[in-house]
Amino acid sequence: MAIWTYWDGKWHDTPPAVANPMTHAMWLGSCVFDGARAFEDTAPDLGQHCQRVVNSAKTFGLKPQYDAAGIEALAREGIAKFGPRAELYIRPMYWADEGFVDVDPETTRFALAVYDAPMPAPNGFSVTCSPFRRPSVEYSPTDAKAACHYPNSARAMREARARGFDNAVMLDPLSNVSELATANIWYAKDGEVFTPVPNGTFLNGITRQRVVNLLREAGVKVHERSLRWKDFLEADEVFSTGNWAKVAPITRVEDRALQPGPMYNKARELYWDYARSTGRLV
Repeated sequence: MAIWTYWDGKWHDTPPAVANPMTHAMWLGSCVFDGARAFEDTAPDLGQHCQRVVNSAKTFGLKPQYDAAGIEALAREGIAKFGPRAELYIRPMYWADEGFVDVDPETTRFALAVYDAPMPAPNGFSVTCSPFRRPSVEYSPTDAKAACHYPNSARAMREARARGFDNAVMLDPLSNVSELATANIWYAKDGEVFTPVPNGTFLNGITRQRVVNLLREAGVKVHERSLRWKDFLEADEVFSTGNWAKVAPITRVEDRALQPGPMYNKARELYWDYARSTGRLV
């Protein structure tokens, strides 16, 4: 895997050592990050992903050295180090070097990794309802994209895979569907589209927001509301949005097989048209 990392004022073609055992992020979890994509000579919504990592850093009490425009400029430098039409993941990160429990904002550090990450083929995947739940903002910093959330997602994924599924649907504390372990979730019923309303238990994903707007502009009724697991069990089609795969079909919900349907196909087509028309790198 080819990787370029911007660290301490310069680009490195091998991952540099950025932490030691006393680094705050190593033992007290102050790392925030974001993920953007480059593919087909486009990087859709790159600026929004860069802005979100700045927002996440501020939520954690960190002191960002770069604003969104500065991070985006560096990201474009990194993307340019790869060949045309490379499929890449772009990951800016902030964390604290020092602090006891709370961070020392004056020790905030920044790194940006750009690396090969092929786009997953839209072949579909299976999901099950997880026994593990997403917390609300009173219990966890769910208003930031932070590394500390991912152990909870990891155990949900591990449990789901042990039962023969690819991903896990996680409920919120009130038993409403929150999201997948790794992405936002949607369903279609009778030609209309439904997705959980942002309620403080998951990030209102950048790709999620984009697809909501694209579908509505195309005349599709999109409902953002509290949804129960049975709604997905009875759906005509189910799909996901997220930065890793962008728009992907879900082809098995528990023991029920599904086919990619017209609403999923429309969402994916609209997103790819948007990316190709607005996110050009050259």
